[in-house]
Amino acid sequence: MSRQTFRKTILLAGIGSIGVALLTFICFEVHLDLASALPLYMLLIVIQSMTGDFRSAVILSLLSAGCLDFFFTPPLSTLYMNNALNVIALVAFVLTALVITTLAAGERKHAESSTLQKDRLDRLYKLSQQLLALEPEAMMTEKFLEPFCQLFGVTAICAFDADTAELHIVGASQHDLAQKTREAYISGHDINNTDSHLSVRGFRFSSSGRMTGAIGFEGLQEPEETTGSLAALTAALVERTKAFRKATVAAAATQAEEYRSAVLDALAHEFKTPLATILAAAGGIREAGPLGPEQQDMAETIESEAVRLSSLTSRLLRTVRLDREEIRPRLEVIDLESLAAQLASQYLERSPDGRILLQNPYDRVEVLADPQLLRIALSQLVENACKYSVPGSDVTIASDRQGDSVAVKVSNTGSSIPYSERTHIFERFYRGSDASRTTSGSGLGLYVARKIAIAHGGALELEVEDRATDKITFSLKIPIGKEAANRVVAAK
Repeated sequence: MSRQTFRKTILLAGIGSIGVALLTFICFEVHLDLASALPLYMLLIVIQSMTGDFRSAVILSLLSAGCLDFFFTPPLSTLYMNNALNVIALVAFVLTALVITTLAAGERKHAESSTLQKDRLDRLYKLSQQLLALEPEAMMTEKFLEPFCQLFGVTAICAFDADTAELHIVGASQHDLAQKTREAYISGHDINNTDSHLSVRGFRFSSSGRMTGAIGFEGLQEPEETTGSLAALTAALVERTKAFRKATVAAAATQAEEYRSAVLDALAHEFKTPLATILAAAGGIREAGPLGPEQQDMAETIESEAVRLSSLTSRLLRTVRLDREEIRPRLEVIDLESLAAQLASQYLERSPDGRILLQNPYDRVEVLADPQLLRIALSQLVENACKYSVPGSDVTIASDRQGDSVAVKVSNTGSSIPYSERTHIFERFYRGSDASRTTSGSGLGLYVARKIAIAHGGALELEVEDRATDKITFSLKIPIGKEAANRVVAAK
């Protein structure tokens, strides 16, 4: 028994003894008998027992039993305790004291626990308010940890962020809290050390269950009840902050892409008028004649290049619109081989130093597709192949029947796509490091071509390149459709 408890027992016993003395004096003066005085002493025992101190209640029970025997049990003024009623009263007093003190102690403990729980919840609420008021950049930093020290009185607190591998600590640790926090994250096991008052908890994202860090406390009162709540609050705030950051980045990227599309759209529109003027002027020069052979060639060059630039501008305009709008193909039966031959002839005129080879094991390959959209997608693949191939090398356009689909494969040699960029080449506005340095472009071509393929129920994929020849092949798959499947005629 501690000194404080002993003092409390002595004080309560003294107060109770005074109460017994007063009650005995009053009952004796009014000449009460044993039966009348007994309930009054029992009431006094009950009141004393409600303090929760069993020792003082036993002392009071002994005093009460002695007073009943000495003052109210014949022969009076004698202390023999030979009356059975007095013995029963003493036993009843002690049992009553035991039951009531036990109940009172339980209720007091429950009340103290409720008070502590309410105080803990109040501090958690204040902590969450302060943490929510912080800027996202302060998450898992010293500024984030300071409110824990202020509200929960810890001597040191440490947080480890797995995503950045950063460790932050506030306060003076006596038991290497930083190292133990890092070890708890690595091992995946919590740490509870009652001797050093050290407690560490790992926390996980509720959405994925992935452990994303750990938080450790030194000098935290009642760590068993508090550490889990603090770790859960930290995990929720970290998850919320990171989700907010991702949403902010995504919103900024979306807005930037919208601006970029709008700029491309505006530029394409602005180019149309001067190009039309150049074409009209070139035609007027030729008609004004007579022109010499060199002048005639120059006028034809101006006119042909203006037509080509106008075509590129029109295609850029269509590409930008397709990027911003949902693609809804208008399906009809078209011959892929005829379309491939037209594109080969068109790009051969622009690349006189290269060759475009058609490889087709079929006489006709008909599919259900939108002619304009399919032409845009295939044009992008052929143009890229011509643009990035080695001068004088061949570009191949091949058709391959694959079940219920036809794959148009466009291949070129002399260029390579780094492995790290292969998962990004179909993203909007993405241009590889080599492409950005050597050629111009908007970064929309492959994205829109793939979007067209998906709108037809097909796919656009980059096949594994041949490292020996630096050969790259893009495969555009289009479903044949029931009506067209019966009209694919195999070559004999």
